[in-house]
Amino acid sequence: MRRIRRVLSSRREAGFSLMEAIIGIAVMGIAMLGLAQIFLLGVANNRRGGEIAAASFFAQQRIEYLRGLTAEELNSFPSTARGESADETTDANGDGTADFRRITQITSANLSYTVKILVFPAAKIGANAAALTANPWGNKVRAVLNTVISR
Repeated sequence: MRRIRRVLSSRREAGFSLMEAIIGIAVMGIAMLGLAQIFLLGVANNRRGGEIAAASFFAQQRIEYLRGLTAEELNSFPSTARGESADETTDANGDGTADFRRITQITSANLSYTVKILVFPAAKIGANAAALTANPWGNKVRAVLNTVISR
């Protein structure tokens, strides 16, 4: 009799029940979904970081260009004769579509020029420039650079 009980009890403890296996799979599935969500969030943050880096480059590029201008050229900025624009689109990756909108504001006082560069994402290309500059953070600005140029 004892031998039969031992055989029966050892068979019950030999493996997992169906319910234990289903619960284990469910727990693993929930954990994997959480990891997938974290991965997607990381990809989105990397993309946004790349946009901010490119926008900062375009803003810095404009400031370097303006630093090379004379006082007369700064006073006449933007000059269509030199191919300049205070509100322009830029193509970051050379695919023929505009990726950013760059707005340049220059305020002069004597021989000192205060420069503000705002770079917005492509979604803001058709928006009103005054509305963008009035509330840049509400319009998802990607880069804002301020500097003073003195001559």
